[in-house]
Amino acid sequence: MTAYYAIASGLLLMIIGMWGFITRKNLIRIIVAFSLFDTGIHVVLVGIGYIKGRTAPIIDSSLSAADAATKSVDPVPQALVLTAIVIGLAVTLLMLTYAVKLYEKKKSL
Repeated sequence: MTAYYAIASGLLLMIIGMWGFITRKNLIRIIVAFSLFDTGIHVVLVGIGYIKGRTAPIIDSSLSAADAATKSVDPVPQALVLTAIVIGLAVTLLMLTYAVKLYEKKKSL
């Protein structure tokens, strides 16, 4: 049931972010809305990758290599979200840099 809440909250963040960058004219607010949308995507992907009753995919004394396929979650969605967070941060910083340069040149956002 918690995965459904995560997916629903991620979709809500995506909707709020999409509404923000469609309806706003201020560049900083558009960038914040894009960050909300990006975070919503991450939450949805983590919610999709969650499987109740399974453990982290770390093979040690508590999880043997033979039981790893049936008792652990898939690490690919986690790795994709981690990569997407880094890429989203870089894109957000690039957008903020462009906004600052635009403000310096045009004195308006």
